[in-house]
Amino acid sequence: MAVRDSAGSGREGEEPTLVKSAERTVRIVEALAASPTRLTLTELQEVLGYPRSSLHALVRTLRELKWVESDEAGLAFGVGPHALLSGTAYLDRDPALRVAVRTLEDLRDELGFTSHYARRDDGHVLYLATRESRQPVVAIQRVGRRLPVHITALGQALLADLTPAEVSTLLPPTLEAHTPRSLTDHAALAAELDQVRSRGWAFESQQGTEGVACVAAVVGYRIPATDAISCAMPADLATPERVRQVGQTVVAHAARLAVALRREGIR
Repeated sequence: MAVRDSAGSGREGEEPTLVKSAERTVRIVEALAASPTRLTLTELQEVLGYPRSSLHALVRTLRELKWVESDEAGLAFGVGPHALLSGTAYLDRDPALRVAVRTLEDLRDELGFTSHYARRDDGHVLYLATRESRQPVVAIQRVGRRLPVHITALGQALLADLTPAEVSTLLPPTLEAHTPRSLTDHAALAAELDQVRSRGWAFESQQGTEGVACVAAVVGYRIPATDAISCAMPADLATPERVRQVGQTVVAHAARLAVALRREGIR
């Protein structure tokens, strides 16, 4: 039986009808969080397309509630401290994360490179934890960063755990590029995912971040997998032999992590 609410029809198979003001409020916070700089109302309107009057009222409300903050002139806006509080609460209450961070530390200590733990969020991967190399020679993804699945080893590993039909449904018609090396061709991506399925781990070099190569494997405590771990290294160190070694090591750590999560009843 479908759950009814005042905003939806409640019919089986139908998409829920979103409450306009609630959706707009969330989209404003998401747009500000995604921007590397603060945005003016004009810039925010260009991104979202909302009427300026309602946009101004929503931003003002969010600012009063500290979900949004502004510059001293009150003309440019970014996410506020209460957005951080909510994000931190998500991490604190994730039962898998406290087990995963130990794996990241072991992986970092064994290989000497930065390690990541991420979860698929529809067509993106969301970085939940990072353990940086003790010799920081490579840029790391920040916790809370969200990147398209097709340009990251983490995302490609998670896509490979889906059927080709599921992958096709999940991805947009046009695959965006973050660097000149990003995979933006659906056929090429499908071929790469076949290789991932065959060898058991994913590898990308400079597809998401210039100068960085990454190897990843899924943590198979759910079917299909929702989480993955990875090892990031300078691209110029990613020789075929080293990549194979790192791939085997990441797979072994991911398998042990999956066993540990299942043993604790985490699903």
